[in-house]
Amino acid sequence: MRGRGVLPAALVLLAVSASVLPGCGWLSKTFLPGRPAKPAAKPPAAKPPAQKQPSPAAKPPAAPPAKPPAVSAADKAFAEGMAALREGGHERALQLFSAAWKESPGHPGVAAEFDGALLALKKNGDAAYAQGKWEDAGKRWMGTLRYIPHPAANRRAYPFTRSDVQSQVERLTAFLSDKALVDYRAGRIEAAIATWKTILAYDPENEEASKSLKTAATQLEKLKNLPPAPPPAPR
Repeated sequence: MRGRGVLPAALVLLAVSASVLPGCGWLSKTFLPGRPAKPAAKPPAAKPPAQKQPSPAAKPPAAPPAKPPAVSAADKAFAEGMAALREGGHERALQLFSAAWKESPGHPGVAAEFDGALLALKKNGDAAYAQGKWEDAGKRWMGTLRYIPHPAANRRAYPFTRSDVQSQVERLTAFLSDKALVDYRAGRIEAAIATWKTILAYDPENEEASKSLKTAATQLEKLKNLPPAPPPAPR
């Protein structure tokens, strides 16, 4: 009976070994030194948010081209007067110079050019008279008379006076009036009318020439309305 109840010693030792050895294996794995554990990898650092590049500043709009300075009315009139002077229009130049002076009294350009234009106008009148161009002579002398009193005129430096020019106009008018009367009395009514028109072309206020012209024109109209003369009777 003892032999059945007691296990053999060899079997007991074997059973103890089987139960102990696995635990020792666990202990050996736990406590035996090994390679140091790798530190846990750090997560990659977050990249800073990309900074927005500042947009290039908008260029201001280009400034409009500078406007040339405005030309005054006086300077404009003076420039036009100089253009007329270069073309030989002396009286027209004097008219524009006068307009410039009115806008800007003492205008330096007008002060420098006025006398030359006036002297040239008078000289051209003398030349026209010498050539028998009565209407041109009268117009240029009358223009001279019109601008001699102008404040821009240096009258004391002129080789003539206003009275001298006035006398020239009066002599021309007397000459033409006599010529017209001679033609009218001789029956050359159309020639007389043309001469009185010449006087009025440079002196529109001449009352004597105006009356004579009307009389001659009426006479000429009557002559044109006369019935034709009958043919001479046969002999």
